[in-house]
Amino acid sequence: MSKPTSSAIIFGVGPRQGVGAELCVQASARGLHVFVNGRTQEKIDAIVETIEAAGGSATALLADVTQPKQVEAALAIVEADARPLELAIYNAGNNRPEAFLDVTPEVFEDMWRVICFGGFVTAQAMLRLMLKQQDAAPKQSLLFTGASGSLRGKAGFSAFAAGKSALRMMVQSIAREYGKQGIHVGHVVIDGMIEGEKVRSQFAEYLDAKGAEGGLNISAIAQAYFAMHDQHKTAWTQELDIRPYKEDF
Repeated sequence: MSKPTSSAIIFGVGPRQGVGAELCVQASARGLHVFVNGRTQEKIDAIVETIEAAGGSATALLADVTQPKQVEAALAIVEADARPLELAIYNAGNNRPEAFLDVTPEVFEDMWRVICFGGFVTAQAMLRLMLKQQDAAPKQSLLFTGASGSLRGKAGFSAFAAGKSALRMMVQSIAREYGKQGIHVGHVVIDGMIEGEKVRSQFAEYLDAKGAEGGLNISAIAQAYFAMHDQHKTAWTQELDIRPYKEDF
């Protein structure tokens, strides 16, 4: 594999069988140096090792997306790298089904901070760097992970829907402000259960009940992000929704 000339950063990377990790692996396969961000050193180190074993290059960045100073420190490392930032993806998030009257103020705020506030903090940092590097980068995309809750509030998911819908509106505002400056800002709505480690460990019975191909394949999900990144600037997609063919919507 040739030496990367530009880079990507993925915020919100967990286990290998997850969307964040798959985005990292596919970004590397496309010839990008990948900055792997997460809150668990062991997990992000494992993804870096996977990428390097396949002949790619990557750097682990341990940072809490809800802490501005940690995000600034992470982006300082990206800026110090010789390769301009071509692709940035905010994939951090959390979810838990809970009756509305059981949701505590602390839980509601914590979910909002990870889902939406973290998106705000990282978006500001990434946009500042992208604007500084525009002359050096071949192209620039800033993408965000959405969910069913971005579009509709389901019973038992009030806190999740509140954060995801707020993130969606923020991304629309960013797209309208910075798209004209040459940065492709997009939102990917993952509408359905993801066939990955996190969902499989918590909702295996529900996923199995959907039958074969009832969940979204993580490789196919990542391909959708890169399809957006590859779009010509005269035909950009701001929002893309993806779901299994079996999914009701």
